Amino acid sequence: MSALCVCASGAGRTILAIGAHAGDMELTCGALLAKHTRLGDRVVLLHLSLGERGKPGTSPEEYGAQKRREAEAAAKALGAEVRFGPWKDGDVPQSDDVARWVAEQIKVEKPTTVITHWKNSIHKDHAAAYVLANNAVLFAAIEGTRTVKAVYFTENWEDAEGFQPYIYAGFTEEDCQSWRKAVLAYEFTHAAFSGFDYIRYYEGMQKVRGAQARQPFAIAFDVEAMSKRRVIETLP
Repeated sequence: MSALCVCASGAGRTILAIGAHAGDMELTCGALLAKHTRLGDRVVLLHLSLGERGKPGTSPEEYGAQKRREAEAAAKALGAEVRFGPWKDGDVPQSDDVARWVAEQIKVEKPTTVITHWKNSIHKDHAAAYVLANNAVLFAAIEGTRTVKAVYFTENWEDAEGFQPYIYAGFTEEDCQSWRKAVLAYEFTHAAFSGFDYIRYYEGMQKVRGAQARQPFAIAFDVEAMSKRRVIETLP
């Protein structure tokens, strides 16, 4: 699929962000999602699992219920809608059956843009989300839903291997504030919870990518190699 600009003003698009766990898409591209809802686009967050096995000393059932509440609060802060898959943290399968389930969500939501994880990750669920999202777009298209114009892979500290920033999308301080409210709805983003300072890391990346893009703030996406082409009539 060819790349299209994700920085333009809202034009009635629907953006479907497919994350392996509740919190993944909000952290990595939530500020841009907030920008698009502010501009009038529709944003749907699809969490394949809740990430319910990530709190030592708390049962998956209890933490899963907490993560669901947090995901709903985060979606509200971004102005987005939220959907949940039925799979367990660490057990998201890379199967055609699951890809067809995701394809059914695409048929219902009719997204113009899909955002998901990059292919290489230290977390198997992230790698699975990449495969499932791409196969789902294909299955949906074969079955008549051809609304998706582009698939973008967002920058995640766990998915760094081979990731090459290709598309930069800028946003404002207002969008950053919406992002911060959304991600702070999740307990795991607090440094005291996991020992990893998610907020400091992703705020830093927003400033780094913003500097590279000559914007106040930005995030970066990669795309498939076959989409990395630029057609011109004459030399610039």
